[in-house]
Amino acid sequence: MSKLTLTKEGERHVIVTRRFAAPPEAVYRAHIEPELMQKWMLGPEGWTMPVCISEARPGGRIRCEWSDGKGGGFYLTGEYVELEPFSRIVHMERMHLPDPTPDNHVETRFEPDGQGTLMTMRMTLPDVEARAAMLASGMEHGMEASYARLERMAAKLG
Repeated sequence: MSKLTLTKEGERHVIVTRRFAAPPEAVYRAHIEPELMQKWMLGPEGWTMPVCISEARPGGRIRCEWSDGKGGGFYLTGEYVELEPFSRIVHMERMHLPDPTPDNHVETRFEPDGQGTLMTMRMTLPDVEARAAMLASGMEHGMEASYARLERMAAKLG
C-alpha cells in the first residue's frame, strides 16, 4: 500500500510510518503473535527467525533470534509495557549484536486509515549517539523488506 517513511525527531527519536491494506486488528496481531512474527519480521531475504517468544501482556518478555543461514545472526530481547488491543503497543527492546545495545523504548500505534491501517512507530533512544548507531546499522533496509512481507501477509489475515 505504501513505502516506509523514517524520520528523526529531536536528538533521541526515530519515527517510522507505513500504511497497510489490512485492518488494524490484522496488523496489530502480526506484531505480537509469534507464529505471525516469524513469517514477516525477517529483514532482508535469506534471513529466518528460528526463535520467537512474545508474551503479549504488560511485563511479558520478548525474544527474537535471527539467522542468516550461514552461521551469522543476532537477537533481540525486551518486555511489553502496555498493550491496547488493535490500537497500541508499548515495549522496550535491546539488540544483541553480540553486545547489547542501549534500551529502545518503542510505541507503535495502529489507526484505521480508509480501507487499511496507518502504523506509526515512535522509537526513543537514550541519546543521539545510540540513535546514530541504530540508524547506521542498516535497520531501515531490513524494516522495508519485513514490512513488504507483512503487507502481503496481513491482507490475508484481515
